[in-house]
Amino acid sequence: MKLTPMAPECGVEISGIQIADAAGGDMDAIKKAIYTHGVAVFRDQELTPDQHIAFAKRWGGIDVNQYFPLEEEHPEIAVVRKSAHQETNIGGAWHTDHSYDQIPAMGSILVARVLPPSGGDTLYAHMGAAYDSLSTELKQDIEGLEAFHTADHVYKADGLYAQSDMGSELRGQDQKTGAVHPIVIRHPHTGRKLLYVNSAFTINIVGKTREESLPLLNRLYDTAVSEDNQARVQWKPGTIAIWDNRVTWHNAMNDYQGHAREMHRITLSGEALAA
Repeated sequence: MKLTPMAPECGVEISGIQIADAAGGDMDAIKKAIYTHGVAVFRDQELTPDQHIAFAKRWGGIDVNQYFPLEEEHPEIAVVRKSAHQETNIGGAWHTDHSYDQIPAMGSILVARVLPPSGGDTLYAHMGAAYDSLSTELKQDIEGLEAFHTADHVYKADGLYAQSDMGSELRGQDQKTGAVHPIVIRHPHTGRKLLYVNSAFTINIVGKTREESLPLLNRLYDTAVSEDNQARVQWKPGTIAIWDNRVTWHNAMNDYQGHAREMHRITLSGEALAA
């Protein structure tokens, strides 16, 4: 198994292994790489839906997505798709999945099933590198602060997606979400400090209104997406990406109008976050 960094601060490409067969020490090495680099990419993989589920269970629990369509015969798998006639895509803005849950999902295993002839890359940004690049003064300003996260404005019946041409595909639009998390967390396995806010789901700093919160939050967001912190995944047939939501943001590029794209995603259960 060979690890090749994708960018100075984010991402690693892992070759020399079929993840359908990964177990034991190989699984430990894959987990360590993802906890450290945020996202790992595997090329030329052959993974059936059953193997996708079996591999995910080697990590631990599976969180069934409450909003996306589910694969008919394998409901553990969420279908993240955009048809050729749709203009809006899922995940087309910087975010980290499930930060609006009390115990956010650890990460995801995303398998490419249908790809456009070009475009549709996914950008990732490393929140450990983002935190490290903050000034000493700004680190002191956010020490001990918490923020409120929700997805209601995105997924609810009159939310952003419902108003778009993909709203009819969503499920669970009547549920309420909301969670409070530290703005700076420590990774439970590496101990690294990570910035844990995102512009899609973070609404306000606890104790402040949204308007009062935005100047500080926007400073953090701008730092988070610095090009130095980013990596780009170019999807090809047989590509699989696995990422850690605590370590990364991601952004699915919507630059393939007129073409379909379908990905199969399993979301991995997480653990409570700690400052």
